[in-house]
Amino acid sequence: MPKLKPGTIIPNVDETAAINAGIDADPDARELASDWHQGARPASEVLTPETYAALVAMKRPRGRPKADETKVFTAIRLDADVLETFKATGRGWQTRVNAALRQFIAEHPLGR
Repeated sequence: MPKLKPGTIIPNVDETAAINAGIDADPDARELASDWHQGARPASEVLTPETYAALVAMKRPRGRPKADETKVFTAIRLDADVLETFKATGRGWQTRVNAALRQFIAEHPLGR
């Protein structure tokens, strides 16, 4: 069984029967045959080139947008009390560590 998100509600047998009865009563709902997908064709073959190009242009990339200035992943060892102090400030603590290091560099030019 797949791992479920917290709060996921799984219907019991009676609820499942009621859901299926509702589906059966809906004239717009239908069970797809197991070979239904064999007749499917790519949108690029079915739509006009203009329509397909417009749909592709509307497609947004998944995930968070890339920042103008990306950060580099690194591992750093910190004293436990320093780490806990920043973590105690809540979400965004890594950004605050970055800001503190940036402020230190500004105030203490290293080899410049």
